[in-house]
Amino acid sequence: MKLIYIDKESSRPIYQQIVESIEDAISSKRLFRNDRLPSVNKICLEHNVSRDTVFLAYEKLKQKGIIKSIPAKGYYVKREEFSYDKNYFVLFDELNSFKEDLLTGFLKPFDNKAQVDIYFHHFNFGVFRKQIMDNIGNYSKYIIMPGNLEGVEEVIAKLPEKDVYIIDQMRDSLRQYSGIYQNFIADIYNSFESSRHIIEKYNHYILIFPGDKEPSDMVKGFTKYCEQFEKKFAVIPSSKDFKLEKGQLFLIPNDRQLVEIVEMCKLKGLKLGKDIGIISYNETPLKKVVEDGITTLSTDFSEMGRRLSEMVIKNEKIQIENPATLRIRKSI
Repeated sequence: MKLIYIDKESSRPIYQQIVESIEDAISSKRLFRNDRLPSVNKICLEHNVSRDTVFLAYEKLKQKGIIKSIPAKGYYVKREEFSYDKNYFVLFDELNSFKEDLLTGFLKPFDNKAQVDIYFHHFNFGVFRKQIMDNIGNYSKYIIMPGNLEGVEEVIAKLPEKDVYIIDQMRDSLRQYSGIYQNFIADIYNSFESSRHIIEKYNHYILIFPGDKEPSDMVKGFTKYCEQFEKKFAVIPSSKDFKLEKGQLFLIPNDRQLVEIVEMCKLKGLKLGKDIGIISYNETPLKKVVEDGITTLSTDFSEMGRRLSEMVIKNEKIQIENPATLRIRKSI
């Protein structure tokens, strides 16, 4: 059973990688109390590192009370409960209720056993670049939400590839990195297709897409469905760019636009779910009760955060789609 993982291209010191490997093995139940650790010579030979480096790593683990040494016998696990010597860099695009759920889901499994520093780029490439460049080598893992920013690839490439996790939006140019993300094309297409028997009564499908923050794949998924099923459709930047009429079905990523459409329906005396249909992106508690219930298409951000923490703790190198669910309510 391999316990020590060393990446000589990583910005993390080798002794620290040995420390983290042992901690990972204990936390993932591959090592238990009183288990014997690999000898200093064994690690040196397998990984071509110096004895001083291995001694330093074991000394750090001894100082933390995680391992003990027995003369003429070797090193052994002393205890399975310990404070992790890990720190994570988390870069979000912005903070909103959905990202709070994601963050809470991510932090909960650590139970204060890791340092997690949260940064925001607010869809500003200059801020994005500075946050990363200023922190190269300072963290064991880099968890990055690039949003729809262009040009991020060159900046992210400055980081050790094995230490990077991409979340929420996974473009083709970032497929070499591990991560967990939404498949907006499949989510929209599949949700519309599964509810086709309900939404078929609407004759004009409209996506309100400001485009400054929203993923471009939303347009692709929406367009794919409408073209395949020969639906009249439009993609518009705001609620001001069309005339509200009976028979329209709206897909609305932005909550401000959602409020505007609901208000316009009231002014024109149009009934949601009968005259006008609304599907809102991202679930919130309020959408369960507003206008007797707004239909939502949403991924589970709490689950996304929980699964991300599991990936990071286990050092998994995979890509996972976090599925979305269509919650049908009276608005369609």
